[in-house]
Amino acid sequence: MARPRIKDVARHAGVSEKTVSNVINDYAHVSDRTRQVVREAIDHLGYRVNLAGRHLRKGRTGIIALVVPELDIPYFAELARHVIREAEERSLTVLIHQSGADRAHELAALAGFGSTFVDGIILSPLALTADDLRDRTGFPPTVLLGELLEEGADHVAIDNEGAAREATRHLIGLGRRTILAVGGRDDSGLGTAEARTRGYRAALAEAGIAYDPAALLPVDSFRMPDGAQAVARALEEGARPDALLCLNDQLALGALRALHERGVSVPEDVAVIGFDDVEGGRFSVPTLSTVAPDKAAVAKVAVQLLQHRIEEATAPDGAVPGVQAQDRIVAHRLVLRESTEGHARR
Repeated sequence: MARPRIKDVARHAGVSEKTVSNVINDYAHVSDRTRQVVREAIDHLGYRVNLAGRHLRKGRTGIIALVVPELDIPYFAELARHVIREAEERSLTVLIHQSGADRAHELAALAGFGSTFVDGIILSPLALTADDLRDRTGFPPTVLLGELLEEGADHVAIDNEGAAREATRHLIGLGRRTILAVGGRDDSGLGTAEARTRGYRAALAEAGIAYDPAALLPVDSFRMPDGAQAVARALEEGARPDALLCLNDQLALGALRALHERGVSVPEDVAVIGFDDVEGGRFSVPTLSTVAPDKAAVAKVAVQLLQHRIEEATAPDGAVPGVQAQDRIVAHRLVLRESTEGHARR
């Protein structure tokens, strides 16, 4: 049986093909009665919109790329789920690419993978520099996630510095004074870890607690084994912390394991807090206090910004008004669980 076409829907509904098109595209000037008749005809005939054709007529493919450092880091996996859901509502398909935090891979993504099969890119860069981002002439529309900023580029993030300051203040408010930063880095750089380290140091300074560079526990990557190894090494070298600020939940979960293996009670001896509010932290023992970014909002804002840039890039001159690059800060909240509050559940 031949696939129903838009003219078949028009004939069945007793309206013009233009009216059917207006209903499909949700134009406001169609009456409610006509809209209902057309939708009933669409359902009856089993008509499906040819999204590929619609995109191609506009000079697009209907495909966007989400480029993240590592897909098996739960934060990025959860973010990808939200981006896919948001894109589907806009009839967009998401291609997911893992960069491995490798500059060459991130540059290839920024250039659209040397092809025209993606309309735009949502990119979470770790290895790129501001110079890499400065000249994007001929590149697809791009929205950046995280801390790496460049004038003229749309950008979505949480206030990482403020969030780390808030989390550290909470630990200090619990009476903790020897707070190690697991994954902390020299805070002069541009990355997320550097921003969170700046927030940590700012909270210490506010409370009159001297900063000790040895309180930064460096890691090779932000995974559970790295958190466990960093904390185990610090304890073996004589550190006696009463709190850990872990720069992501994976590090925090690893830290909980290292503390458990050494008979250190959480939170009685050491309070632990992480970042990202990934699912594993809600089921760890004890459950993990964390900074929770609004991942759904990050995805929503990023896809909205990218869609506008795609429309701007493919529309006839002036058809879609240009706007200045957007630097959007999305909300976060401090979620307090057993690793800092004992058996309190919030």
